[in-house]
Amino acid sequence: MKVTVSRKAHFNAAHRLYRKDWTDTENEAVFGKCANPHYHGHNYELIVHVKGSIDPQTGYVMDMKLLKDLIKVEVEDRMDHKNLNEEVHEFIDLIPTAENMAVVIYNLLKPHLNKEHELSVTLYETPRNYVTFQG
Repeated sequence: MKVTVSRKAHFNAAHRLYRKDWTDTENEAVFGKCANPHYHGHNYELIVHVKGSIDPQTGYVMDMKLLKDLIKVEVEDRMDHKNLNEEVHEFIDLIPTAENMAVVIYNLLKPHLNKEHELSVTLYETPRNYVTFQG
């Protein structure tokens, strides 16, 4: 029997969607307002889902305190109140779209989980726009 446990987190970050090899006109045509050279920000909501078997000794799939601490160290401390394009190593050469952010977050968290745990990351960029990555 597999059960999924989930933890929500929040962080605020600025970014700009653009390709360095394109002109401002090309970037604006594809990314619209999100290509603003002065950046823009979002209040991101992150939901991390861990699926696995219930440990018969603890009754946990995963200790939620450990998951909370992992999210804080690997995601919140790294991205909260940062300019993703300029201050977060993973996005120096990667466009920080919600899709790419979800994959990066997944890759930051996955190595810290038990091998048998399945991970899924849902990232809300706005209350109506969100992405999910399951690996």
